[in-house]
Amino acid sequence: MIAILDYGAGNLRSVSNTLEEIAAPYTLVRDAAGLASASRIVLPGVGHFGQMMAALDRMGLREPLLARIRAGVPFLGICLGLQALLEASEEAPEQEGLGLFPGRVRRFPPGARVPHMGWNELELRAPSRLLRGIAPGSHLYFAHSYYVPESQATAAACTYLVPYTAALEAGNVFGVQFHPEKSGPVGLEVMRNFVRL
Repeated sequence: MIAILDYGAGNLRSVSNTLEEIAAPYTLVRDAAGLASASRIVLPGVGHFGQMMAALDRMGLREPLLARIRAGVPFLGICLGLQALLEASEEAPEQEGLGLFPGRVRRFPPGARVPHMGWNELELRAPSRLLRGIAPGSHLYFAHSYYVPESQATAAACTYLVPYTAALEAGNVFGVQFHPEKSGPVGLEVMRNFVRL
């Protein structure tokens, strides 16, 4: 069963609708017991980095989530859920991220119109199970003011004044800055790939 982590915010309805559309069973999870029985975990994210991480800590979910990821359970972070994988973010410098990848989430440079909202072109960087069958140059939907810099784990990038990570992949950990649930047929295929893992 796919667990959608419900920390009190995020785009749960759209993600749920997408999983229903591809006939993937899911449940909303708000505690460690729910995570313990999950075969896959999705962390959707809309909002503020600090508030999301504080909510996970308040609900006692940080360590159980990290334990399940380290145990090899496939994990997909969407938008803010991708950013949570890093050590920290300029959006809330005092708040620690999950720390599964080194580095800090950055704000787009001065002069950038933020949030960056709309469709952007995918630049494939490395072979990816999550992006299997997705053509280079495919367009996906983004809505964000902060970005994850490119790294060795970057599977695909986009450029908005600066290049940034659009999809991250390392072992059982996946993250996308775009919203697959709002990206039409291409987004549905990304979600199908995650379900097929």
